[in-house]
Amino acid sequence: MSAGIGHNQGPSLEIGHKWRAFQWQKAREAAMPKTIPLMVVKMRVKRARELGLDYKAYAAIRQATGRDILALLFSNSALRVMHADAPRIPVDRANVLDCVQGAQKLALVHRPIVPAEFEAANPVMDHVGQAPKFTDSWTEMRNHLHHAVRQRKLVGDQVLIIGDTAFERDWCAASKAAGYLASARYFRAGA
Repeated sequence: MSAGIGHNQGPSLEIGHKWRAFQWQKAREAAMPKTIPLMVVKMRVKRARELGLDYKAYAAIRQATGRDILALLFSNSALRVMHADAPRIPVDRANVLDCVQGAQKLALVHRPIVPAEFEAANPVMDHVGQAPKFTDSWTEMRNHLHHAVRQRKLVGDQVLIIGDTAFERDWCAASKAAGYLASARYFRAGA
């Protein structure tokens, strides 16, 4: 039975709903294992290292999405490149990126930085594209990010966005990404 016009899709008011929801949650918890096998934990710790992530961040993303991370998407600000005339990633960050294994390293750069020049100056990156404009609508930003992800033969929840600003944090929701991580946390973990 579907709700009518004006219904806010709030909680059901039918008798016994709360009890059924409680029982369902209890049964779900009973069906889920309380601990992860040691071999699985070791594999995930190794994978977190390959991605340059701390285990806690990787485990949280893996649990939320049920998928592995196949790409890291950086903003130019996360990579500390702010000017078109100096598009080189600082050595300490480039060294961290050079150690990433089994994942694409992508960047979206804000104007006036030119993607081709950024990519030429930073061979450690697998692909560089133009970032959505600050003036883009939500729909335009979403479409731009979906195109950038699909172009690399990925889906949103296989991509972890690493950025520095609230605008870049919005990329996560717009692209339905696996998550968002502040660049300070990522580069501290990868160092």
